[in-house]
Amino acid sequence: MIDAAWLADRIGDRTSRGISAAMTSLIRSGEIPAGTRLPTVRGLAAELGVSPGTVADAWTTLRRHRVVSAQRRRGTVVIGPPNVPHPARYERIGEFGTRLAIDLAVAAPDPALLPPLDAALAAGARTPDLNDYTRETITPALRAAVEPGWPFPAPGLLTAGGGYEGVQLVCRTVAVPGDRIAVEDPTGARLLDILEAQGAEIVPVACDAEGPMPDSLAEALASGPAAFVYQPRAQTPRGHALTPGRAAALAALLAPANTLVVEDDGTGEASTSPAVSVGTHLPDRTVLVRSYSKSHGPDLRIAVIGGAAEPVERVRVLRSFGTGWTSRILQDALAHLLADPSTGEIVARARATYAERRESLASALAERGVATGNRDGLMLWVPVADESDALVTLAAHGVAAAPGSRYQIVPSGPHLRLATSRLHDTPFPLPELADLIALAARPR
Repeated sequence: MIDAAWLADRIGDRTSRGISAAMTSLIRSGEIPAGTRLPTVRGLAAELGVSPGTVADAWTTLRRHRVVSAQRRRGTVVIGPPNVPHPARYERIGEFGTRLAIDLAVAAPDPALLPPLDAALAAGARTPDLNDYTRETITPALRAAVEPGWPFPAPGLLTAGGGYEGVQLVCRTVAVPGDRIAVEDPTGARLLDILEAQGAEIVPVACDAEGPMPDSLAEALASGPAAFVYQPRAQTPRGHALTPGRAAALAALLAPANTLVVEDDGTGEASTSPAVSVGTHLPDRTVLVRSYSKSHGPDLRIAVIGGAAEPVERVRVLRSFGTGWTSRILQDALAHLLADPSTGEIVARARATYAERRESLASALAERGVATGNRDGLMLWVPVADESDALVTLAAHGVAAAPGSRYQIVPSGPHLRLATSRLHDTPFPLPELADLIALAARPR
């Protein structure tokens, strides 16, 4: 444990900001190495001649930037210099080498089911005002293409570099570190990484086959969250979709709350479910982020953010510090695809194929006593007796799967998340694959 008097001698500016800056400098230089236990808040405050609240605020800043960690028995301990947090849930874990026969861990679109981009990119290259430095948040062509299918009036519309970037931007503008954000549980692993990196306190909301459950949302709203983030269809990982009745019930609970509704439509037009939205009831409090990566192509890197004017404008301002706008070429390439009848037929075939692949594996598993409930999306949420044992069993046969614990806020039983979007790539016949998954799911 470092001596409080020694530390106080090395802190000149005794404001909260000055204390945290001095601490960061000492840690970065190595004078205070990782693993060092820091003095108590009251002990250092006494040496500095400041209030304990001033030191506590400094410690909060250091924790937010992952420089120190609060450990129950050891107190506050130095982690190391400021660093970029890793998305631990999203990053791949494990190395299969040459033994990987089938990857069921990544729910990516099948390239063979995506529309060709050559004509679309050529159309995008003819976009008006090409290479103009004026920031165009959404081109007129793309606006005209997406507005008719938006589930509620959206005075604010702009593009972002994919669905998760869109959700990240909205959450960054509505919540500061320490704010609560209500999230359906389980949910996308990448979303949980994003919210934790932003320093949000995640409040779980339980779901059933119709979406977030009203009683659970009411309990979460009692804590005063800045935002409520959920997936209206093809939910990751459980594959449920919001019904109109449930949307109305959720809107009634949200109406008196000061909480922004953020809808993450990550599967978009590859989903078999209709686009039901809380925004039809609360258009002034809802922002929908719709990705086109799974339906029209990941390399377009486009999602559209649409909804209430004020929160969308805050996203525009935040983006102005970086890229400012999405390439007009890519925007108008997507607009071309959305307006092209032949592309619509390709997307419809892909939607049906994804559903067939998911339902085929689900039926095969049900015949073997493994029940799954996904009715939409590119994956199955598979209950298992033991998550680690199931992963090891699959890995021994060269099959990669995603552990369900990555997707859970509150542990609710062991699961695996299995991608079904590219099942045609597997060298195993479907019955053989189902046999293997059922074997992995059983207790040892």
